[in-house]
Amino acid sequence: MSIEYMKLYEKYKDSEIQWIDKIPSHWKVISFKRLFSFGRGLAITKSDLVEEGTPVISYGQIHSKSNTGTKVDKNLLRYVPISFTENNESSKVHKGDFIFADTSEDLEGCGNCVYIDTQSQLYAGYHSIIARSLHNDDNKYLAYLFKTPCWRSQIRSSVNGVKVFSITQNTLAESTLILPSSEEQQIIASYLDYKVSKIDRLIAEKEHMLEDLKLYHSSIISEAVTKGIDNISHMKETGNSLFPIIPSNWSLEKLKYTGNFDNGLTYSPEEVSEEGILVLRSSNIQNGTLSFDDCVYVKEIPSSLKVEHGDIIICSRNGSAHLVGKCAYIDEINNATFGAFMMRYRPTIFGKFAFYAFQHSSSLYKGLYSTSTINQLTKNVIDQMYIAVPPLDVQKSIAHFIDEITLKINKSIMVLHNQIEDLKSYKTCIITEAVTGKVDLRDWNSKKVKL
Repeated sequence: MSIEYMKLYEKYKDSEIQWIDKIPSHWKVISFKRLFSFGRGLAITKSDLVEEGTPVISYGQIHSKSNTGTKVDKNLLRYVPISFTENNESSKVHKGDFIFADTSEDLEGCGNCVYIDTQSQLYAGYHSIIARSLHNDDNKYLAYLFKTPCWRSQIRSSVNGVKVFSITQNTLAESTLILPSSEEQQIIASYLDYKVSKIDRLIAEKEHMLEDLKLYHSSIISEAVTKGIDNISHMKETGNSLFPIIPSNWSLEKLKYTGNFDNGLTYSPEEVSEEGILVLRSSNIQNGTLSFDDCVYVKEIPSSLKVEHGDIIICSRNGSAHLVGKCAYIDEINNATFGAFMMRYRPTIFGKFAFYAFQHSSSLYKGLYSTSTINQLTKNVIDQMYIAVPPLDVQKSIAHFIDEITLKINKSIMVLHNQIEDLKSYKTCIITEAVTGKVDLRDWNSKKVKL
C-alpha cells in the first residue's frame, strides 16, 4: 500500500488555535456557533420505537459501528409513530445538518455524529444534539473534519463525566473549525469519498475473511468434540435432538456431572484496590484467552473462590446476549478469582477437552439463557446442558488436535487484525491530512490516484 505524492500549499500561516498549528494561508478559522444553531432530539425512549413510522436517528445509532459519520445509512434508521413528530418540527433535520450524541461511554466516542446528506424526512431521537446548518447544505468536508482526532481533542478536553461523558451544546458551540473555500471543500470531500470507499472495501474484505476463519474454527471444534478426529465407523443414536449421533464408545453426559460450577465473587466498589488478588471479569476474556488490559483487584477472597490451573471461567451474565457463555481456559495464573457475573467450571474430565466441549455446547443451548429480559447462564441452565464425552485418551488427543489447529488459526486471525488496524490508521491519516490542509488537493482529479 502506498500513498500517492501530494504537493503542499504554497503558503501556510499560524492557525492561532490549540488543536492545530499551521493551516494554508487562505483558509479561515471560524467558531462552530457561527455556522450552526442548535436543537434537541425528540423526547422519546427505546420503548417508543416501532417497526414502521417516522424515521429517527438516536444515541445508539450515532455510536453504532455502521455509522461512518459522513452519510445517513439506512441501517441507522429507527422509527416512531407519526403522532410523535406532530408539532415537533424543531427536532426535524435537513440536508447539511448534523446529529451529535450528547453522551459517550468513552472519550473516543466524544464527537460522534451523523451527517445528514439527504432531503428525506428524518428526525433526531433521544440523547442527541442537532447542529443545524445556517448557510450551506453541503457540509461533507466538515463531516470528515469531525472524524479527526485533532478536531475532537477540543471536545474531549471540555466534556464532563467519569464513566459517562456529557457533550453539551456549549461544548460544540465553543469549538473552532478550519475552512477552505467552498470549492476546495467540495474537492476535499470528493477526494476523501473516493479514497475512503476504497479503504473501506479492503477493510470489509479483511473482516469477512476474519469471520470465515472464526466460523471455520467453530466448525472444527464442533466436529471434533461430537464425532472425534478419526474416521469412526461405529456410531450410535442418542435420542437427543442436539446430539443425535455420537461414536459408539462415547457417552452423552449432563454438563453438571462433568465438573463443578461455582458463581463468582460479589464485592463492592470500596473493596477494589490497585493491587492484590486479580478479579477476572467478562472483559478479561478475549477470543478464548485471558486479556489483562482491564484489571480489577481486591485484597481478600474466600479460598474456595481462587482460580487454579485447569479451571474454565465463563461469562454467566451480560447485557449483550452473545457474550454470555464466552469462556477462557486457565493455563497459568497466580492469585486470581472471578467476579459476580462470572462462573467457574472445574472439570473432572480432561480440562482442555472440557473447554472445547463447553464452547460447542454453549452455542447449542444459547436459547436457554438469551432472553428479552435478562441474559444469564445459571446452574439451573447447566442442569439442562449436555456434552459428548469420549474415553480419556481420546479426550486428550482431541484437545491436542484442536490446540494445534487453534494456534494456526489464531496466527492468521492476528495477521488480519493487524492489517485491519493498519488500514484504519491509514484512513485516519488520509482524512486528517486532507481536511487540515497538509496536502494540496486542488488538482487531484488530474492525477492518477492509487492506493
